[in-house]
Amino acid sequence: MRLFPLLLWVAGIAGAHAQAAVVPVATTAVAQPLTSVPGDALRGRAIVADRQRGLCLLCHTGPIQEERFQGNLAPDLAGAGTRWTVAQLRARLVDPAAFNPESIMPSYSRVEGLNRVAAAWSGVPVLSPQQVEDVVAWLATLRD
Repeated sequence: MRLFPLLLWVAGIAGAHAQAAVVPVATTAVAQPLTSVPGDALRGRAIVADRQRGLCLLCHTGPIQEERFQGNLAPDLAGAGTRWTVAQLRARLVDPAAFNPESIMPSYSRVEGLNRVAAAWSGVPVLSPQQVEDVVAWLATLRD
């Protein structure tokens, strides 16, 4: 699996003496797929709806009518494919904290630098790279 960095380091100016400082800046997209196999939108929809795997509907509302009790803490998934590109969707799944450090959305791919992770899940991503690609493929189809 290839890892794609989500942070770019840029030089900044700090203080009156114009000292160089390095600050992290989140990228807005992960352009390269995480796998060589294209994502499958049907599998992605199933992952989003699955309350044991993705847990997406715990916080999000989505166009999955058969699933009751959808969340309202996070943006509605309807229209996600219109609001964001595939690369932007992928980045939001890989490391949502890069967009919002206070986000309660889990990183579905990152395994380092996390807090309060159960021992059984330490070092284990929530979703495999292929599952991330599947979810991205489904989200990209949501155009309304």
